[in-house]
Amino acid sequence: MRIKDILRDILEFLMPRKCVMCGERLRGGESFICGHCFVHLPFTYYHLVEQSQLEKQFWALFPIERATSMFYHDGKNTRNIIYQIKYNGNPEVGRHMAYLYAEELEKCHYFDDIDMLIPLPLHWKRQLKRHYNQSHYICQGIHEKTGIPVEKGVVKRIKNNISQTHLNATQRLSNVEGIFQVTHPEKIKGKHVLLVDDVVTTGATLSSCAKELAKVPDVKVSILTLSVASRTAAPVLEEDNIDVSIYGIPLME
Repeated sequence: MRIKDILRDILEFLMPRKCVMCGERLRGGESFICGHCFVHLPFTYYHLVEQSQLEKQFWALFPIERATSMFYHDGKNTRNIIYQIKYNGNPEVGRHMAYLYAEELEKCHYFDDIDMLIPLPLHWKRQLKRHYNQSHYICQGIHEKTGIPVEKGVVKRIKNNISQTHLNATQRLSNVEGIFQVTHPEKIKGKHVLLVDDVVTTGATLSSCAKELAKVPDVKVSILTLSVASRTAAPVLEEDNIDVSIYGIPLME
């Protein structure tokens, strides 16, 4: 056994890695989320249907090309994933989840005409406090699987608006008005960009950013998030489209 492996085993014994959902110890080969929790995530399957509820939600705000989210953000354990990524200094969870999701999305050619990935920007004061932008880590996970370039400096957040958490839908739309500004329009002219974030609730913030990007000539915008806050109208799948496994892992009761 190599010294590196011995040191890894010692570290694993002293500081065991735990699942960010259930808190149980991870087994060899598992990263951040245990296999049991992963296969029982409330996956949306939005990428398998046309005109999903999420896309319709955005169409009411902005004419996007397409939109998808990996799982529903409506339970304690799934909310903990976003908490780890966003507030608990563990953005690598987002990178890992995005890589896995990108593997699935490649199977249905979701990225075929995407030219670049754009992480939803934070205001500099908020990023200074958090030390990172979780959306950038999610973009990195997608990039590592697909090779699509990440462009961080195309658009910036020029207003440090208050948190959307406790606002209703109307207040959210007002709160995000005019908070973004494109800084390098030449980089996205004539491109199809994928705007990336961790979670979508009403879609107000993402739509505000998309509208700013769309001011550049011939820009098309699609949206990807790890989670979506509501399953008000889950997509209906034909039986032939449902695989017997999720992300390569057989379904378990």
